[in-house]
Amino acid sequence: MTKSENKITIISPLETVDNNTNKYMIGNRPKPRRLSSLKDFKDPFMNPDKYYGPKTNPEDDDLELHSDDELARQSTIKSKKYTKLDHIDDIKKSLKNKKTRTRTMSAIGGISFYKKNEEFNQHPIRRRGSEDDVLLSGKGNRRFFIEDVNSTLKELLLTEDTDSNYQITIEDKGPKVLRIGTANSDGYKYINVRGTYMLSNLLQELTIAKSFGRHQIFLDEARINENPVSRLTRLISTQFWDSLTRKVDLNNIATLAKDTKIDAPGAKNPRIYVPYNCPEQFEFYVQASQMNPSWKLEVEYLPKDITPEYVQSINGTPGLLALAMEEHIDPSTGEKALIGIPYAVPGGRFNELYGWDSYMMTLGLLESGKVDVAKGMVEHFIFEIEHYGKILNANRSYYLCRSQPPFLTDMALVVFNKIGGDQNPDAIDFLRRAMKAAIKEYKTVWMAEPRLDPETGLSCYHPDGKGIPPETESEHFDTILAPYAMKYKVSIEELKTLYNEEKVNEPALDDFFLHDRAVRESGHDTTYRFEGVCAYLATADLNSLLYKYENDIADFISTYCDDKFYDDRDDTITDSKHWRNLAELRKSRITKYMWDEEKGFFFDYNVKFKERTSYESATSFWTLWAGLATQEQAQILVKKALPKLEVLGGLVACSEESRGPISVNRPPRQWDYPFGWAPHQILAWKGLENYGFTCIANRLVYRWCYIMTKAFVDFNGIVVEKYDLTRATDPHKVDAEYGNQGADVKGVAREGFGWVNASYILGLKYMNNHARRALGSCIPPIPFLNSLRTEEKSLYGL
Repeated sequence: MTKSENKITIISPLETVDNNTNKYMIGNRPKPRRLSSLKDFKDPFMNPDKYYGPKTNPEDDDLELHSDDELARQSTIKSKKYTKLDHIDDIKKSLKNKKTRTRTMSAIGGISFYKKNEEFNQHPIRRRGSEDDVLLSGKGNRRFFIEDVNSTLKELLLTEDTDSNYQITIEDKGPKVLRIGTANSDGYKYINVRGTYMLSNLLQELTIAKSFGRHQIFLDEARINENPVSRLTRLISTQFWDSLTRKVDLNNIATLAKDTKIDAPGAKNPRIYVPYNCPEQFEFYVQASQMNPSWKLEVEYLPKDITPEYVQSINGTPGLLALAMEEHIDPSTGEKALIGIPYAVPGGRFNELYGWDSYMMTLGLLESGKVDVAKGMVEHFIFEIEHYGKILNANRSYYLCRSQPPFLTDMALVVFNKIGGDQNPDAIDFLRRAMKAAIKEYKTVWMAEPRLDPETGLSCYHPDGKGIPPETESEHFDTILAPYAMKYKVSIEELKTLYNEEKVNEPALDDFFLHDRAVRESGHDTTYRFEGVCAYLATADLNSLLYKYENDIADFISTYCDDKFYDDRDDTITDSKHWRNLAELRKSRITKYMWDEEKGFFFDYNVKFKERTSYESATSFWTLWAGLATQEQAQILVKKALPKLEVLGGLVACSEESRGPISVNRPPRQWDYPFGWAPHQILAWKGLENYGFTCIANRLVYRWCYIMTKAFVDFNGIVVEKYDLTRATDPHKVDAEYGNQGADVKGVAREGFGWVNASYILGLKYMNNHARRALGSCIPPIPFLNSLRTEEKSLYGL
């Protein structure tokens, strides 16, 4: 049945509509009314009082802040004729009509509360003083009074933002100084704010104040002169994570479903696809569309069997895929309500739940105390495996045939330990469900053809799929398609249609798009390491992750299943020994096919041509993270592989030699030298620590965090998707094919980028106070390491 006026496609034999009441029915009974989630979509900048404190207007006292007792007490002091009972209204009226201003307190007796401390008691002052005194201002306790936020913001941008990008950076040519009034003089006295960092922080604070609708603010100097390490840590923990958090409810589904990556007629209206066996969710989304007809939200069921042909058929009408929800009972009505489970998105144009991004973000979220969001993402992955057959590249319809690097077992374990572990029965149940889902994914996705190579027993990134991936920019494949368009004497757009409809037969194009989809499943899109061969490669990274799966599952079965796990999906019973044997077998195969002792790398193995590749990738260190390498192999990796990958800002994705020369006809790829990515750093740090090389991890951490901090300080507080680890001045400037997500900041960075946020929080755990102070001063790695005392150098593997 189709409800055309709301553009709702309903495909369900169970549901009918009562035309008299317009109520949806299941059989003969009406469906219960849905309630919205308990909380709306969170905006960390929505509460100005949390950010700047209560509204402050020097022209008008806020009488609500004073109790009647306090008003009476103050007025009695000033005039004995006022009493509490008879004259409170007169007092309020009198104070309201009186224009007041903050007065400079006397240094004797009238000193303000924060001067009443031991430090000041040790230095008695014999004269009247201003709160703008040098003694306090030198300690960063001054406050500014911004009398007109809008005019100050305009003046700041006019004089300092010389390249008109709504950022204040080291590339701007302004005077790098702005006069701002002091708070205690009501703006009468002025202080100069100097330097790129302070002025860019001021721009951020004014931008946020304007978004609050504030016309006047008091601003602590400490806020705009904050140590950059402390500031970035604070922003990530208290604001960026909240900005990246999503939670489905009846009022925001259309916003979440909107897809900026697709520009096609069928993608104009927001659309949600629901698994065929989730009628409760289907009704929830139908209710959302009825509540807001202007959205034109389209709701559709997915078929039971999701084939590559079906996925291709809906590429012209892409939509968001439903995720897990919780059922709650409204205590006031007794009615059932579905509540969205929170999750985090990577940021930039990526506004969905992604695969391996979520694991990296989980590590940072847990360090920041966002346990509910981290746990929620595991719940969503369990749902995806149950209803979509795999952890998806992301929850969009065009990703239904494609997974990403598998991290579910470790992701579940780190959350399990945070929510009580063995002491919490709910945590044990959570772990059971996650491990059961991981076992299904292991068997049906990674250990099944086409991803499994039967001869070697190793696994490849080899997704199903047909046609041209629709989520790319319209011209992304033009260079590849142009010769075929000339061959058939049609335009490139016409060729795309002919190819997608299988009206032309081009095996070479089929192979190209097979490998292109595999590259996207690998998460490393794109790199010359995988170009034209990815689906045929048993990679060191994927097989390391599966080795970790096998050991994690063995530990789980041994500890929580009495060493016997019954899989009702295929009616099998396995014990921990079975899974440890699988792990040992995979380890021996990886060593046989991938390990090169002479070069010191684990290389990918081409299962079609039966040969080892020679592309030197940072993913070799994933073997350390998974615990797969021997101690001897780890030492060789550190000795031979690390020098080829360690640069100014940490570990580059691959060696410059492996990438090869760059030219107009061979442009740079974003997962190659000289670019560095947070997941490579995070897994290498942990892997090195696992094998006793924490000192080297410390050095790599400082390099990476320095690059992040330098860009943050010099370029208006940005945190971006990736960095050029060889650029000392502007590492965020990446000239590879996709640019850089998170770099287009307007005034203030509100979310950073998911796994990069996590890397900073995790990296700081490796740093001592000396390293943090050096990082806060933006001391480059080489001067920092060279300045260490002899006994300190060993802390960094020197």
